[in-house]
Amino acid sequence: MTELRSVFDDLVRFETRLWNVIDERLQAERGVTLANLNVMLVIEATPMCRVFDIARALEITVGGTSQAVDRLAKAGWCARTSHPTDRRSSLVELTADGTAVLRAAAPFFDEELERLLAAPLSGAALARLAESLRALRHSAAPSAPASDAIGARAAE
Repeated sequence: MTELRSVFDDLVRFETRLWNVIDERLQAERGVTLANLNVMLVIEATPMCRVFDIARALEITVGGTSQAVDRLAKAGWCARTSHPTDRRSSLVELTADGTAVLRAAAPFFDEELERLLAAPLSGAALARLAESLRALRHSAAPSAPASDAIGARAAE
């Protein structure tokens, strides 16, 4: 039987390494962090996007998401507007500057994913990995949506 702690270590360490490599290159070459890009991808993919929608898609807290949106707004990359039917929430939209940053960074992000995930694996191995990770993710949080905004966007 596979040693589960070893699997855990490989999974977590790979995720950390993957995040750090992409984040460092995005910052150096596109001037945006991976955390900010992640939020911006959700905003772009989610009609009438609320902070709650971002939190749910990224599986982070609403408080942390609100702070992330505030950082994007401070940078001039997104804006909050009043929700037309719910006074308790606001809508989050990318600004023209935010859209420009996203347009510059997203293809670079995709190239890095290709280099770090797709290139080392066969198509079949990558498909098995994707299927396995999706199954694990949903078994760990059965109330999570079937696909997140970024995953749904990538599948289009």
